Amino acid sequence: MTLDRETPPSGTVGAWLDRRAEGGGTAIVFPEDGTTLGWAELREDALSFARRVTGLGVAKGESVAIVAPNSREGITAFYGALAGGFRATMINLAAGRDAIAYALEHSEARFAFVHSACREQFDAANDAGVKVIGAGGDGDGPLHEVAPEEHALLMYTSGTTGRPKGVLHSHASLLAGGWTTAVAHDLTPEDRGFCVLPVYHINGLCVTVMSALVSGGSLAMVGRFSASRFWTQAGDGGVTWFSAVPTIISHLLHGEGGPDEACRKRLRFGRSASSALAVETQSAFESRFSVPIIETMGLTETAAQILSNPLPPGVRKIGSSGIAYGCEVAIQDEAGKTMAAEAEGEIVVRGPNVMLGYLKNPEATGESFRGEWFRTGDLARMDGEGYVFVTGRLKELIIKGGENIAPREVDEALYAHPDVVEAAAFARRCAKYGETVEAAVAVREGSTLGAEELLELCRGKLGAFKTPDAIHFLDELPKGPSGKIQRLKLADILGL
Repeated sequence: MTLDRETPPSGTVGAWLDRRAEGGGTAIVFPEDGTTLGWAELREDALSFARRVTGLGVAKGESVAIVAPNSREGITAFYGALAGGFRATMINLAAGRDAIAYALEHSEARFAFVHSACREQFDAANDAGVKVIGAGGDGDGPLHEVAPEEHALLMYTSGTTGRPKGVLHSHASLLAGGWTTAVAHDLTPEDRGFCVLPVYHINGLCVTVMSALVSGGSLAMVGRFSASRFWTQAGDGGVTWFSAVPTIISHLLHGEGGPDEACRKRLRFGRSASSALAVETQSAFESRFSVPIIETMGLTETAAQILSNPLPPGVRKIGSSGIAYGCEVAIQDEAGKTMAAEAEGEIVVRGPNVMLGYLKNPEATGESFRGEWFRTGDLARMDGEGYVFVTGRLKELIIKGGENIAPREVDEALYAHPDVVEAAAFARRCAKYGETVEAAVAVREGSTLGAEELLELCRGKLGAFKTPDAIHFLDELPKGPSGKIQRLKLADILGL
C-alpha cells in the first residue's frame, strides 16, 4: 500500500495501519512530554483495544464513543475502534454539556473510551448511561472482518443552527480525506505534520492524522493550541508543516516570538482551513515569519479538504481557497446548472471523500445532495483557471434593503487594521431595511482602537451602505470546536 497521486487509497484504515507498522518508524512525537510512539507500537496497542471492545460483545459497525483530547490514549482508541470494525464516534469536547449528551444518546453508543482528563465532563453529560471501557485485558474473541465501504467514523457537526447532525464516513472516504491533503501538499514519508487542532474535529483528524497514515509520514501532537508555545513546540517536534485555522494564524501574527532559524528552514508551509482567511492576515503572516500559508477549504461531510492552493512555486491566489484535488468541485445555481466563470453560486462537490450521509436523518441527507453532488451551502465564484473564491454562506448572507452583503467582505475591511485580531460582521433585524450590518471585533492587548476609526476604515473600503451601523468590542469572539468564529451567535450574545 503506497500513495498514488491519481487513485484514492484502497482497503481499510486497519490495513493501512498494518502496512505502516510493518515498515516501522515513528508515528507520533509528543513535544509536551518528549515521548514517541512508533507505528508498530501504535498498531499493537490499537489491536489490544479492539480485542478488548470485541470481548465486551460490541457488534460490528456499532458506535464506540471516544471522549479524549489529543493524546496517545485517544489516538490509540481511534485506531483501535476502526481496526476492530466499530464506528469511532468522536465526541466534541468543546461543544458543551447538552451537545455531548445528545451525541452520546443519538449515536446509540453502549460503550465509550474516556480519557482520565475528561471523566468529569463525560459523567456530567452521560444521560444515556454509556458504559466506560475499562483498562487492561485483551479479550479472546476474533476481530470482525472489515470492508472499505463499511462505517468507520461518526462525527457531529457544530450545530450552529439546530441540532448537530451526525456525519457518517466509511473507511474508503476517511482514507480519501487524508489522500486529498497528501496529494495537494506533496506529503512524503519525510514530512512531519503539527497536530494542534483537536482530532475530534475533521481538520485535525483527516488533514493531519489520516494524511500521515496514507503518506507514511509522522506527526507532532499536542493537547491543544498554545500561541505562546507554538513555535517552540514546532521546533522541538521537528515539524515540516502545520494545519491551522484563521483565528490561530491571527493570534500567532499578533503574538510574540516566532520560529528559530532551524525551524523556519524546516517548515515547508502552513495551511489554513475551516473558514476564510483574511487577505491582510495572510500577507502579514508570510511577511513576518517567511512561512507560506496555503489557503484551503474542507468540510466534515467531505472528510476535510476539497480545495487547496498549490504549493510554491505553483500559483497561489491570495483570497482564493484554491483548486480541487482528488474530487470534483463546481459552482451551481439553485436549479443545479453549472455557472459561468466568475458568476456566483453554490459550491458543490462529488468524489471518494464525500460522506455516506447523516445518521438517522434521511431528510437532511436528501436535502444535502443533488444527484451525486453534495451541496456545501457555501457561496463562491470560480475563475477561468478553476480557482474558487468563497464569498459567504447561504445562511449567513446579510440582506439589507433587498441587497445581498457578504459578511466576509466586511470582515476583511476590519482585518485591514493591524490591531484587529478577530472580526465578524453579522445581521441585525431592522424595521427600515429588514436587516442591517453590525460587527464585533477583538483587538490586540493594549490597543486603544475605537469604533469610529474602524467605521471610517470601512467607509473608505466598502462605501456607506455596507459599512456597519455599529461595532462591538469583545475580549474574544464565540467559536466552534474548529476555531471558526460563529457569527450567527453574535446578535444573541450581544443581546440585540
